[in-house]
Formats: sequence, C-alpha cells, structure tokens
Amino acid sequence: MNEKEIAAAVEKIVRSSLAEPQKEEHVCRCGSHKMTLEKAKKLAEAVRERAREMGVKAVVAVADKGGNPVLVESMDDAYLASWDVALQKSYTVVALKMSTQKLAALAAPGGSLYGIQFTNQGKIVIFGGGEPLEIDGKIVGGLGVSGGSAEQDTALAAFGRDKFKEISEC
Repeated sequence: MNEKEIAAAVEKIVRSSLAEPQKEEHVCRCGSHKMTLEKAKKLAEAVRERAREMGVKAVVAVADKGGNPVLVESMDDAYLASWDVALQKSYTVVALKMSTQKLAALAAPGGSLYGIQFTNQGKIVIFGGGEPLEIDGKIVGGLGVSGGSAEQDTALAAFGRDKFKEISEC
C-alpha cells in the first residue's frame, strides 16, 4: 500500500466515524475543554500508581489535541526506549483519533491501514498502550503508556482514559 492509498484509507475511516449519529452534548460551564498541565499531572499520577500496583515501571506521556507533549514522566528504572514509545503513542491516538489497540488491528497485514507506521516520519505506533482523551465527546489530548507488555500498557492506558473522565468532570 503506498502513501496515497494509506491517506485515502485514513480519510475514509475518519469520515465514517464522523457520519455516526450525533449525541446531544452536555454544555460544560465549569471550565476549559482543553488539556492542561494540571490535568496531565493528575492523570500521570493515577497511571503511575496503577503501574506500581501491577509491578510495571512505566513511562506516561500526555499530549494536547495537536499531538504536542504536555507531560512525559518516567518511573524509576523504566526502559529508556519506553520514553519515545509512550510519547509517540500519545501522538498517534490524537493524529488518528483512535486507540493504538484499535489501530493495531487495522494496521495488521491485510488490514485497511497496513503500513501506516511508515508514515508521519515514523511517529505512528501500532500496538496497544495509547488512548485518546475526551471531554464531552471531543478529543482534547492523548495518553501513551509504555514499559510493560502490550497487554499491560493497554490496560494502563484504558485505566488512564477512564480516570481522565473523572479528572475532567464538572
């Protein structure tokens, strides 16, 4: 699959997700609908605590809605390589508006996004551990977790996604 075909496949998927029926949205009057350093710190603290409970030495990365890093924290003795992987997972989920676990299935051989990891200057990660972060149904950032197995990273990112909902409640 060449880059043009990959771009067309991504556009098709994004358009189909936008075609879903729109839910009535809650209008939040309590604060910002954006990623803040304060929210990122609370989220990273919660994910680190869960990682400790699981025996995982993780790196936690939080990006804003533009895929730019807001926070990257490494637990003591985390793998050096996990820093870059966590950061790129946080970018990937914002760039493609889906978890890296969902992307893994689409990017597998024969999948509609096969080869996508070779685009975007190699920033796309195609295995679990990344989750989009939403407020009122809108993506405001991304979470990337790396340091354990793919299953552990996926579980930690899913935990973080759910915890972010609590952190962002009015």
